[in-house]
Amino acid sequence: MAVATLPHGATAGHADHGEVDQLYVETRALRLQGFLLFLISDCVLFSSFIFAYLYMRNSGQSWPPPGINHLDVAFAALNSVVLFGSGATMHYALENWKHNNFGRYAFFMIATIVLGILFLSGQAYEYTNLYFKEHVSWAGSGIFGASFFTLTGMHGFHVTVGVIYLTVLFLQSVHGVYTKDKYFGLTAGTLYWHFVDVIWVALFTIFYLI
Repeated sequence: MAVATLPHGATAGHADHGEVDQLYVETRALRLQGFLLFLISDCVLFSSFIFAYLYMRNSGQSWPPPGINHLDVAFAALNSVVLFGSGATMHYALENWKHNNFGRYAFFMIATIVLGILFLSGQAYEYTNLYFKEHVSWAGSGIFGASFFTLTGMHGFHVTVGVIYLTVLFLQSVHGVYTKDKYFGLTAGTLYWHFVDVIWVALFTIFYLI
């Protein structure tokens, strides 16, 4: 079976003529399945910690435990808006790439990265405030401290990886790695970013709302 490949350094203009890498077409579905399985495995990881936290929280003791104040819901809500807004900008970045509008794609992609960094900065501020002012820590605040810092820390790590990943994707797109018809990396980046949004909905609910 003959496999057509794009020459080194090919740009979007080449793909516009309908000459799409056949190997890419044949493996795209498998790549998508593999990436979705990765996200599902991450969901299982977070779910295990979340259900363990909820079980221990409902074990009969008062909540939050004595000596620990309620978390700052207003600040967390503002930080959540920042993250959810980045999900919207990531969606528009991908859509503009599909429609061959590089200028708007670049704007929304950079906005997503900046909003991701702002969210992480907000989380760092919250951690600092909890540790130095509220004296809440991972090791010294019982189930609450261990659960809060473990779950939000895991999520923060995923956001950090996502920011780095999106930055790499943006640089790749600038250098012609992706075309109008060949952009699985951008699709994977979008799915991953929506994943961290969904996980944060769950974490925001269990730690700040209930």
